[in-house]
Amino acid sequence: MSDPDEKTSTFLVTHAEGDSAVLKDVHDGQVHTLSSNPGVEETDAVEATVAPDKPMNLTWSVVEVEERRNLSTERSEEPPTVQERELADEQDVGEIARTERAGEGEIHVLTVPPEDTEDAVSDVLDDEATLSRAARLGVSRVEVRAEDGVVSVRYMP
Repeated sequence: MSDPDEKTSTFLVTHAEGDSAVLKDVHDGQVHTLSSNPGVEETDAVEATVAPDKPMNLTWSVVEVEERRNLSTERSEEPPTVQERELADEQDVGEIARTERAGEGEIHVLTVPPEDTEDAVSDVLDDEATLSRAARLGVSRVEVRAEDGVVSVRYMP
């Protein structure tokens, strides 16, 4: 019989050492400090079941790992596609358009002031939310493309 305190979800590994790890639930944002490291590394996404360590319930243990995949982010030298540039043209600066990719994943197109393009790329690559979104979408790779005023964030298998 399963423990009513168990939680099954998708987690982003935000910190990992030899003897512990920290998991963040990508759906509700709850943080779970593990009392041992079940073999995960920072930036892994894990589909897992965790349970609080009794009696204090201060740390958690992994009951089962269904899937583990490493997430990666990269800056591509390729410019945004024609479709991505058209999406950017249809929105105001500061807005974001989301569209499904052919296949698996999503594409997010951000329209930014041209002088802020490189800062926006850096922000996307450094933001933990980018990895959380990739984990939530079930993909492994995030590719960022940019040209003046347009940043394309491609969430891909």
